[in-house]
This record gives sequence, structure tokens and C-alpha cells, in this order.
Amino acid sequence: MSQVLRTQLEQGVQALKLDLAPAQIDLLMSFMDLLQKWNKVYNLTAVRDPQEMMTHHLLDSLAAVAPLRRHVAGLQQGGVAAVKLLDVGSGGGLPGVVFAICCPDVDVSCVDTVGKKAAFIQQAAVALKLRNLHGVHARVETLTTPFDLISCRAFASLPDFVTWSRSALAAPHGVWLAMKGKHPEDEIAALPADVSVFHVEQLTVPGLDAERCIVWLRVKN
Repeated sequence: MSQVLRTQLEQGVQALKLDLAPAQIDLLMSFMDLLQKWNKVYNLTAVRDPQEMMTHHLLDSLAAVAPLRRHVAGLQQGGVAAVKLLDVGSGGGLPGVVFAICCPDVDVSCVDTVGKKAAFIQQAAVALKLRNLHGVHARVETLTTPFDLISCRAFASLPDFVTWSRSALAAPHGVWLAMKGKHPEDEIAALPADVSVFHVEQLTVPGLDAERCIVWLRVKN
């Protein structure tokens, strides 16, 4: 089964045109093993089937890696040396752990209000030897450390997401990366007046017949 899943992962990575080293593929597979193991005890995700976990979690998260890398490259060219990303409501580390594996030059913190989920992220960081990955047990509203990027996936409505995480957004260049299903027109319409959407990027997830997009947001200057 694991070989079948690995092949599916490799084909998905190829379809997404992601340049990942074999060692990164190994880490992604090891992460999925960890997630399945801990899930039995800690209920990190409702998805139990390994095949479904591959498409709905791993490949779904990987679909956002190329857009993330492009934005990070722009930040680095603009003089941001050490890019810091906060993944909000990360749960079982999706997409935060996937981002940390695929973007080793980005420092990734996964925040969750549930202690066992933050503990799982810490365990994953140790087990996978990811020095750029940190689990944070806190409410996002209490964080004041500035992050260059704040991401979420199936976390909350856009207005709630930006309002709750605003205190952690680095000024003036910080942006939000919200992974969504269908284009969330109602949520965009309900955003605070000083927050703007500067790009809605359609995503295609290999093996998943569902609408996906990234909504990119920033505070208006």
C-alpha cells in the first residue's frame, strides 16, 4: 500500500511541477505515517483512509506550494532574508508541515488552540528533523510576533481569519494566504474595509475533482 501511495505522491508532485528532492518525498511519506499513527489516539483529522488522506490532505496542501514559493522568492528579492510563516488552525499540520518540508528556507509556526495538535506538530518537527517547524499552543489572537505570511486551510471565514490573526501580520509587507474551495464571494464581500484581496488563484489538485483556490489578502496602504 505504501508503495502505491508513494507512486501517487510522486505523480502528483510531477503534475504540480514541483521540484522536490527524493529526501523531501521521503519526509512527506514519513509525515503521513506519523499523521496516521497519531490520528488513532489524538483524532487529528476526520479522514482515516490513507488513500483519501493522500488526495484530500497531502496533495491538496502541495497544490499551494508553487504559489507560496513564488511569493517567498519575491519577499527575498525585496530584502526579507528569513521569511516567517504562521499556519493558523493547523490541526494535523496541513498545510504547515507540508510547507516546512517543501520550503526549507521558510520558518513555519503552526498554531492551534488544541494542545494535543500543537504537541503533534512538535513531535513531527523532532521525528522529521525539521528545524524550521514549530508547534504553538495558543489562540492566534494572542500572538504578536510578526509573520511575513499567515496561512490557513479550511479554518474559518475570511473576515474571522484576518481579524483574529491581524496582530501577527508583519507590516507593511505581510500577506494572508487562505486556501479555500469555491471562490468565496460572500466572505470577500464581508471583509473589513481596510483589507483587500489582491489575487484569487485557482488550484488544481491531482486526483481530486473539486474546486480549490488561494485567496491572497493584504492590509490596504
